[in-house]
Amino acid sequence: MNHAQKGFTLIELMIVVAIIGILAAIAIPQYQNYIAKSQVSRAVAELGALKTAYEACLNDGKTATGECDLGWTGSNILSLSAPATSTAGTAVTTAVTNTSALSTTGTIAGSFAGDASATLQPSTALTVTWTRSDLGSWTCATTAPDKYAPSGCPGV
Repeated sequence: MNHAQKGFTLIELMIVVAIIGILAAIAIPQYQNYIAKSQVSRAVAELGALKTAYEACLNDGKTATGECDLGWTGSNILSLSAPATSTAGTAVTTAVTNTSALSTTGTIAGSFAGDASATLQPSTALTVTWTRSDLGSWTCATTAPDKYAPSGCPGV
């Protein structure tokens, strides 16, 4: 008679658990970096979308405080700080207009808050800023670490 045992031994199961633990220890930090990088890219895009409204208001002469509807619909990861203010995660119920006069050398800025990755919300929140030159070109910068910054928007 053949009494061959079927199944895995305890040591084989422990080896599998150890391998899974090692893979998880490597994967989780990489995933957190991926989330932070994607949120910085998202913030650059969300704030960049306001450039069109900003330019339209400049062209239409709507530069005085409260004249320009920026079309901001809110964000769960960004608090808008210029040219208007809003709080991350708060639903926008009225038109978001400029809280300061618009100029040809203005800025569009926001800081990470709300549901943003913990690495983007240290004691002093990290920011994304679009700056307009007198000639009408826009440049982007962020205070997020360079490893999270997308190309075209350098970090620190």
